[in-house]
Amino acid sequence: MSSHVLPTYARVDLAFERGEGVWLITASGERYMDFTSGVAVNALGHCHPHMVKAVTEQAAKLWHVSNLYRIPEAERLADRLCAASFADFAFFCNSGTEAMEASIKMARKYQAASGKPERYRIITFEGAFHGRTLASLAATGNKKYLDGFGPPVDGFDQVPFADLEATKKAIGSATAAILIEPVMGEGGVRVVPHNFLRALRKLCDDNGLLLMFDEVQTGIGRTGDLFAYQHTGVTPDIMALAKALGGGFPIGACLATAEAAKGMTAGTHGSTFGGNPLAMAAGNAVIDVVTGEGFLDRVKHSGLLFKQKLAALKDRHAAVLAEVRGEGLLMGLRMVPPVGEMVDALRAENMITVAAGDNVVRLLPPLIINDQEIDEAVARIDRACARLAQTHARKIEPDIRQGVAS
Repeated sequence: MSSHVLPTYARVDLAFERGEGVWLITASGERYMDFTSGVAVNALGHCHPHMVKAVTEQAAKLWHVSNLYRIPEAERLADRLCAASFADFAFFCNSGTEAMEASIKMARKYQAASGKPERYRIITFEGAFHGRTLASLAATGNKKYLDGFGPPVDGFDQVPFADLEATKKAIGSATAAILIEPVMGEGGVRVVPHNFLRALRKLCDDNGLLLMFDEVQTGIGRTGDLFAYQHTGVTPDIMALAKALGGGFPIGACLATAEAAKGMTAGTHGSTFGGNPLAMAAGNAVIDVVTGEGFLDRVKHSGLLFKQKLAALKDRHAAVLAEVRGEGLLMGLRMVPPVGEMVDALRAENMITVAAGDNVVRLLPPLIINDQEIDEAVARIDRACARLAQTHARKIEPDIRQGVAS
């Protein structure tokens, strides 16, 4: 055993000492382009000066007081998130999984407060990822993550991706809500069709259900809008946020309308660390930058430029790249060879990425990336594709020769 850290991660033998913008730097000074962003967390890159200043100043004043008392920094962040969204209330926690747990409890409590406590089941979709706690794992429904942890938590009905008829059939007298990611990140960077989301909104309205969006990965600018729902034409009742909201500091949030949140009275939910002053300083600093003049327009420009250049790479490397997917700066490359080979090839180009379902490489650069850095990233992806094409051509050639000989 080389470490006393519980071995629940298949870690790469690579460690970083510091970061600057889109770059991560090892102790020996080797520089890597960060196209993982801590899995969509480091929205402002590494060591953004506004974040460093805000968190440093707060750290010198007050870190934690508990939710037994008012926390002005949390009230300010809640006000700003609600003013920028559909929501009337925000609940702060420490992670995306916790934000999902709060969302699940809220949906069930809403139905109970509406006089329908028998309505507790939530419809979810194949390929989704909602977290690692027992309830969020049950919502995810992936056997790989559920195995060995006993019976899945009851209350979730999973249907095929974007299948409207299956969704309609799943609605019953015990259904409380429908939960979906507008873009499935872990599930292969699959963009949910907007007409399907509109159909879900109508189903919820017609059947007294809540519509829940998991924007843990898409929220806070990743798709070019502050929230992904804002360009779909569909407004949810409850929305989970995390990842980019803290820019690297652990924060989660559950946003909701007053109606959806009507059952969440004093004592129904809580979090010891949630909304503490240090976390809220980080969150407010992120919102300062992301809602600043021109920032989201820049993300939209970068996303479009990146997608166009990736499409050109796909045309050039059709034997390696099967499809380009995504929105904004949440992009995916569906691979022809195994996805792990591409992740390794990119790391050999000093570029770090993360795999997703459906044999997809996720590309998640910091939102501050500029045109020159996009060009550099595309050049590295190009070289990785060329190397994979050569490797697989060498593997195929002996098979062809063997076939001719026989």
